[in-house]
Amino acid sequence: MADSATRDFEMNPLSLNSDYSHQVNDYNLAVCILASGSKGNVMFVSSGSTSILIDAGLSGIEIERRLNLRGLHPEDLDAILVSHEHTDHIQGVGVLSRRFNLPVYINQKTQKAATSHLGDVNEFRKFECGSPFRIKDLTIHPFSISHDAEDPAGFTIHQDGTKIGIATDLGVASSMVKEHLKGCSLLIIESNHDSEMLINGPYPWPLKQRIRSRTGHLSNTASKNLLKEVQHERLQHVMLAHLSETNNTPQKALNEVGQAITERRVRIDVASQHQCGRLLRLK
Repeated sequence: MADSATRDFEMNPLSLNSDYSHQVNDYNLAVCILASGSKGNVMFVSSGSTSILIDAGLSGIEIERRLNLRGLHPEDLDAILVSHEHTDHIQGVGVLSRRFNLPVYINQKTQKAATSHLGDVNEFRKFECGSPFRIKDLTIHPFSISHDAEDPAGFTIHQDGTKIGIATDLGVASSMVKEHLKGCSLLIIESNHDSEMLINGPYPWPLKQRIRSRTGHLSNTASKNLLKEVQHERLQHVMLAHLSETNNTPQKALNEVGQAITERRVRIDVASQHQCGRLLRLK
């Protein structure tokens, strides 16, 4: 793939298409990771009739630019969904909400922690981890994850029998996380660091400890172990997200996590920090 490093395990590839303007949907969910990493995180998810951003951690101008690169239009967005309050997830939330009159779905503790960074927001709509809710025809199920934020959330998104799972920015994959991620057609999971690169790398020891802690970030090995437990015969695609540019490489992540894949039809990719990925259409 031109947009990301890839280790290819599939015989029947997913339909990938950067043109989103077709009139008749031949998919249930379309997903595009616009950015992933410590400098900013943004994900686009759409059913065709409902389109949302999960996090908006780049500037509003850069998010619009990356959407336009994939033939996507911010005017068509219905909402922004926020996972937690760290700047690399909320930088553009306020400006996009104001510019395009978008409601922001956020839990109470995250909103309180993020208020000073968001500015005015068109409308807040609250959710609670553990309680599913709907944004038009998308069913969102937020679940608690272990990270050094006030009330961080992972998500599953369902539409017409298709399910995707998103779990990034977590220090440990709990039993609850694993349970939520079962049965997904697409998994977007963190593979932040190679353990040896982190230990031998330039970060100060307290930061290394934070990253390795239960409220830090998943290593390649931890991501591999998570995938071993949640993969199933209907899994089509795995995206490795939030890679450290200092303590990991795409090839290390692919080689390590790819060992967990037992089905040849599954494709595994690495999400990029500096360029948007392709639009994945899931049936």
